[in-house]
This record gives sequence, C-alpha cells and structure tokens, in this order.
Amino acid sequence: MNILDLSNHLQTYLVIGAFLFGIGFYGLLQRQTLIGMLISAELILAGASVNFMAFNRFVAPDPTVGQIFTLFIMAIAAAEAAIALSIVIAVYRNYKTIDTVDVADLEG
Repeated sequence: MNILDLSNHLQTYLVIGAFLFGIGFYGLLQRQTLIGMLISAELILAGASVNFMAFNRFVAPDPTVGQIFTLFIMAIAAAEAAIALSIVIAVYRNYKTIDTVDVADLEG
C-alpha cells in the first residue's frame, strides 16, 4: 500500500483529527500553566477543524459547508487566543506567575 493512497480515505483524516483532539484534551487536563492550557485548547479546535474539513471533502453534498464551519472555528480560536492572552498578562502582573496552582486562591 502506497502512502499516497492513505490521503484518499476518510478514516485517515478522522484518526488525525481524533489524535489532535485527544492530545489537546489530555494537555488541557494535565497542564498547570495557563499558556499550556491555551495551546491545548487550540489543539482541540484544530482537531475539530480537521474533522469538519474531512467530512466536507468526502461526505458533504455542498462543499462549502465544512469550509464555513472551519472558518468560524478559526475566528473563535483567534478571539479566544486574544482574550486568553490578555487574561494571562493581567494574572501575571498581579501574581507574578502563570501557574494555575498559585492563582487558584483568587479572592472575589
């Protein structure tokens, strides 16, 4: 079996998307820093995007549906990254750390 034949199967893309989603979910649970959690959340969104594009290529009757969903996911990821980084900067200014264990005792 040729390596180029794998790119013509839906299962290949679904495995890649599930792998990205799984790595992101594991990283979200295991990371203790806010930056690590942000990167893991981006991996989760990338896995979802890969799945949408795979279904767009192989299953969807209208080829623009998966692309539109992926564009929405990219917009949400950009907004999430901007807001999360501003929160990380604010937390670092107040606590001089981005470790979630140190920030867990927030008062409010």
